[in-house]
Amino acid sequence: MIQMIYRLFIELTNRKTTSLLLAKFSKSKLSRMFIPSFSRIYKINQFEMEKPLHEYQSLNEFFTRKLKPDARPIFQDSLSVISPVDATIEDMGEISFDHSIHVKGKMYSVSEMLGGEDKVQKYLNGTFMVFYLSPTNYHRIHSPISGKITEQRTIGTKSYPVNKYGLKYGKRPLSKNYRIITEIYYNGVSMALVKVGAMFINSIEILSNRNEVEKGSEIAYFSFGSTVVLLFEANTFTPVLKNLPYPVQVGECIGYLKETSTR
Repeated sequence: MIQMIYRLFIELTNRKTTSLLLAKFSKSKLSRMFIPSFSRIYKINQFEMEKPLHEYQSLNEFFTRKLKPDARPIFQDSLSVISPVDATIEDMGEISFDHSIHVKGKMYSVSEMLGGEDKVQKYLNGTFMVFYLSPTNYHRIHSPISGKITEQRTIGTKSYPVNKYGLKYGKRPLSKNYRIITEIYYNGVSMALVKVGAMFINSIEILSNRNEVEKGSEIAYFSFGSTVVLLFEANTFTPVLKNLPYPVQVGECIGYLKETSTR
């Protein structure tokens, strides 16, 4: 019953008109008045922000704020994988041979998430990690490794909540929401960075179309809280995290790639 009511509420509120109005307001100067209360309620760390609070011209500008250059040191070991976002790692595990992953007790199709069975083959029996960004978090997305971008594609149209209730009661938001998938290749290994849009506003802004990325470089940002999923090929990644959920920040080491140059 709870699941049915939850889904009905989301279907009634998640409409294009609502999304456009919310987006327009968040970018308006009128929304500035909400910045101090937003910062207070969500306990935003003002000391690490690029600009003081009063200089932000809209709620959207504040939400997508940059940080001071030294606020997020990047772990530099050549084979390390860093957290691409400030977030909580909610789940981690193995991508089953039947193309599925289990997150919060619900099964998700990785084929559906990536846009086809041909896209998932190299990730079977590999590792997945789910990062949830709350309104408290810094919302810019950084590259978890250095490497070559081999493909970037956009899938889906609407977005449903990706918080713990959305993951538990929603319509498989990780594999159905609007999402942009970036695949990165380094040292014989491919990984997928799946940026999942949040409820109402599907805004995922890509900052560059370059073919090469450096570990820690900004590659995109979310306009509202959302989720990132990392996918690794089998036997190519060793995570260093044990207990979940686990809060992380951009630049923290979350694991290591296997040392290989040919596969």
